[in-house]
Amino acid sequence: MQVARVVGHVVISIKDSGLVGRPLLLVQPVDVKGEDVGKPLVASDSVGAGVGEHIFYVRGSEASFPFLPDTVPTDASIIGIVDEWYSE
Repeated sequence: MQVARVVGHVVISIKDSGLVGRPLLLVQPVDVKGEDVGKPLVASDSVGAGVGEHIFYVRGSEASFPFLPDTVPTDASIIGIVDEWYSE
């Protein structure tokens, strides 16, 4: 799992049928201090996250697991919303 911040919505008019009805969000990966790292990416949302929230996301084949038994062609999925975190 990795942590990111939701920075926007992605709107597409034509998509794979497995993505119909599934929100797509633009997320910016962050480090333990909440600072941006790397490039933003598009993730399918399985939890109802909103812009400005910190989230957990997974990449790769595990990204389709939250939607089972449906087959969703996604490379990244949001699987949780972070309430708060502490780092030392």
